[in-house]
Amino acid sequence: MQVYAVGGAVRDKLLGLPVKDRDFVVVGATPEMMVAQGYLPVGKDFPVFLHPRTREEYALARTERKTAPGYKGFVIHADPDVSLEQDLARRDFTVNAIAQADDGSLIDPYQGQLDLASRVFRHVSAAFSEDPVRILRAARFMARFEDFSIAPETMQLMRDMVAAGEVDALVPERVWQELARGLMEVHPSRMFMTLRECGALVRILPEVEALFGVTQPEQHHPEIDTGVHVMMVVDYAASMNFELPVRFAALMHDLGKGITPRELWPKHHGHEGSGVALVKAICVRLRVPKECADLAVLATRYHGDIHRAQQLRADTIVKLFGAVDAYRRPERFVQLLQACLADARGRLGFEKVDYPQMDYLLAALQVATNIDTAGIVENTTNPAKIGECIIAARAAALTEWINK
Repeated sequence: MQVYAVGGAVRDKLLGLPVKDRDFVVVGATPEMMVAQGYLPVGKDFPVFLHPRTREEYALARTERKTAPGYKGFVIHADPDVSLEQDLARRDFTVNAIAQADDGSLIDPYQGQLDLASRVFRHVSAAFSEDPVRILRAARFMARFEDFSIAPETMQLMRDMVAAGEVDALVPERVWQELARGLMEVHPSRMFMTLRECGALVRILPEVEALFGVTQPEQHHPEIDTGVHVMMVVDYAASMNFELPVRFAALMHDLGKGITPRELWPKHHGHEGSGVALVKAICVRLRVPKECADLAVLATRYHGDIHRAQQLRADTIVKLFGAVDAYRRPERFVQLLQACLADARGRLGFEKVDYPQMDYLLAALQVATNIDTAGIVENTTNPAKIGECIIAARAAALTEWINK
């Protein structure tokens, strides 16, 4: 029985990056041998065990055989006779097919170290094409490793997989999992541009693909192309370390521009409202978590109003606060403003533009929140009018604040 560290931990160590999670492969063992040594079996589809002390994952060396479309269509063969080289051969990229023994020596049968030095993601074998999740992983790795490229032959293989319909077999939960992880990387736009390059974006997120080539007014958007703008917005959100709901909202906020009739370009009047149905459809299709879905809908619908905050009347601001539930969800309102900040600065030459709307609306929310609601409740004789009176008091307080 021999144990080797494998995968991302070995790769990141060789790159001089922090190692987060370590995975191990065990050669020459059976499930019974692992259990006898105290390992806890956890794998459903193939033999994976947790170390009795560290709780790190140890998988038995295995081979895989494709039997059906999608990423679950495999027959797994785990046996003491499966060699380390056979196990490494089933992995996605050469840089992830390097193993390290206990003595620190490296086993690198597929020249992963050369590709690490060249900063290239290259598939280990033609078996890469059997698992469509690897397209998503390639795109996600591109978002994480900014100085890497994808080998031309690997990109062609990815295109062939898309053409063969492999991407269409992906289950929504796995697509969302990979997209969410990619959005949290340092350069998320590289994920979406990689998916575009291989043809997968139009199959996974056709609403985002539709933004590329759509023009916008040059005075507000020197980058002109809506798809380019959205990529800049997502990258700005990442540069500010904003949370996942904000980054997803940044990706979704301008979908309405993708359905503006061409004869109306570069203007997109009403794109905020028209984009809401598109965002909701994506969130249902990919089973997006409620926290992300709700913020994306709010950012899509209200980013135009927030950009115009200082031109809005007091009663309109009060309506805005009510519509986005700012009084009860002030933390989410901050996230909404962060998405709008990313939208304002995700433009060519606007990366450091002032955005006073954020502080203005936060101050306005404080004014509207500080009214004497208890006094209004006590002094309103008709209970049915309490809500109306509170709204009027908030508008009056904001009018006085604005006019100071």
